[in-house]
Amino acid sequence: MPIEAIIFDMDGVLIDSEIIWEEERLAFAAERNAVWTPADQITVMGGTSREWAGGMKRIMKLEDMIVDEIIEDMLRRMNTRYRQKLPIIPGAVEAVQRAASRYPIGLASGSPATVIRAVLELTGLDTVFRVVVSGDEMQRGKPAPDIYLEAARRLGVPPERCAGIEDSSNGIRSLKAAGMRVIAIPHPDYAPAPEVLALADVRLSNIDALTLEVLAGNSTL
Repeated sequence: MPIEAIIFDMDGVLIDSEIIWEEERLAFAAERNAVWTPADQITVMGGTSREWAGGMKRIMKLEDMIVDEIIEDMLRRMNTRYRQKLPIIPGAVEAVQRAASRYPIGLASGSPATVIRAVLELTGLDTVFRVVVSGDEMQRGKPAPDIYLEAARRLGVPPERCAGIEDSSNGIRSLKAAGMRVIAIPHPDYAPAPEVLALADVRLSNIDALTLEVLAGNSTL
């Protein structure tokens, strides 16, 4: 079945942001004499703001904070870091532009809309994506398929005719559940488990390898 649209994740695919999220959560935890581990970080990847903030509240045992306060604090931290230096992954902008030269493209990111907007403005990609869906628009974040199904709906393309680009376990599961072609570009520091990577139709070592042939399904690199 031919591919008619491409949907990108953002964190870990276009920007090397997971380490920054982890650093800021570690700082947040240290200020409150709490603990945050790499395993905790992987657990909340891809979730909506209320899901990851709820995870922070539970794991750090923050009985004195409400979820909205955690979200506000973390968004302030992340926006400050991004404005200082955006951790764009080399080749990411070119890969998006390459995909957009042949396909309608969308972005389906668990990040809050304010963070997505800042990233797109700073990269100049704010005019390239035909649709942008934030996790905060969904009741369920990844690994539920909702965000990818919504992106496909807005693009006007059946899910089975979409290819999605993901790096995380929750993202790969989300694409698979949506019935899309899964192209995985695993992050070396937050690599999905082998059984999750096995769900992908294509695995790439970096985003430079995301050619039009790979997107079309004519290559299984």
